[in-house]
Amino acid sequence: MTYNAGTISRSAYALRQREEFGRRCLAVLPIYYPKELLTAFDILTMELWGPPGAPCGDAAGRIQTYVCAVARNAIAFLQSGKAEVVDGVLIPHTCDSLQGLAALLMDFGGWSKKVFVFQHPRGVGRASAKACLEQELRALAGELEEWTGKRLDPERLTWALALHRKIEAYRATLLDQRELCPLNEVELYALLRRGEWLWPEEHLEELRRAVQGLAPVPVQKGIPIMVTGYLPEPSGLLAALTDAGAYIAGDDYAAVGRRVGREANGAPADPWTGLTERYFAVAPCPTRNVVTGNRMQYLESLAKSSGARGVLVHVQKFCEPELFDIPGIRKLFAASGIPVLVVEGELELAISGQTETRLAAFIEMLRTAGRPS
Repeated sequence: MTYNAGTISRSAYALRQREEFGRRCLAVLPIYYPKELLTAFDILTMELWGPPGAPCGDAAGRIQTYVCAVARNAIAFLQSGKAEVVDGVLIPHTCDSLQGLAALLMDFGGWSKKVFVFQHPRGVGRASAKACLEQELRALAGELEEWTGKRLDPERLTWALALHRKIEAYRATLLDQRELCPLNEVELYALLRRGEWLWPEEHLEELRRAVQGLAPVPVQKGIPIMVTGYLPEPSGLLAALTDAGAYIAGDDYAAVGRRVGREANGAPADPWTGLTERYFAVAPCPTRNVVTGNRMQYLESLAKSSGARGVLVHVQKFCEPELFDIPGIRKLFAASGIPVLVVEGELELAISGQTETRLAAFIEMLRTAGRPS
């Protein structure tokens, strides 16, 4: 049975999934985690990017104010009792801030449910990194078997891998052929981000419908830009881009485009190999300590292939992995003559008037620069 994802709340959706299918639910913090493995165990995931807005409860005050809002809001939300619908939490070791949350959740009190941690390797796809990742994946699978009381079925894992490959293929199509998609920015990103909490088979169907709705000729008439950053919050920023006459032709958001797997080869026969290789098939990300040069090459290629006339760097305040790359991004696009605008956020519910004005001025500058003299 499917539900109207535009009207049902995440909590209500999780409860119905439990009632109708007996599925447990895990809250998952950003960014990279083996969703295919959780799907194989019939576990519903609810990604927790904050949430946006003011922290719920006083637990955020136990973390320094110079820690990013994603970590501060997450620990406050989990310890406030507002996440009672989930059965546990999975915390990937993405950065220093997130790495400490697993211990803090238990030390501070207010959270008595299961806490899983996932240590993914840093760096590019070295043999040692792949071996380390497979060990972590198998260790997590062992914990999930104990927690759920189910043995992992290799055929079920193969099915989950195939399912998520289809999802990634549709997501890649919508992002790569953005000019053919009639949805505006708010509508498209709402669709793409529903994959953070919908059961994958339901998300696949709505993505399929969106791809079937692509126009035969370009329908986006605005200024094409590329965006790189952590996550598209608040959604008012997306609306402001549309109002200013621009659209995101190239997406490098960690929450969206940067996680789209683009595997060069077919699916390996061994599901563990497939699960491991998918991790290294995504775009370079500073949270994985990738070689800076590799990431700059990727961003340059994305800007070129998308036809972007400008680059918006949309980062979260105090997000050191993202902030460290800004000088390199400025230098890269200065050399190619592509203007760059840097906007900082802190998981606000709405963008400020100042930010809206800066976005409008940036898009107008790109429009003026494109006119013949």
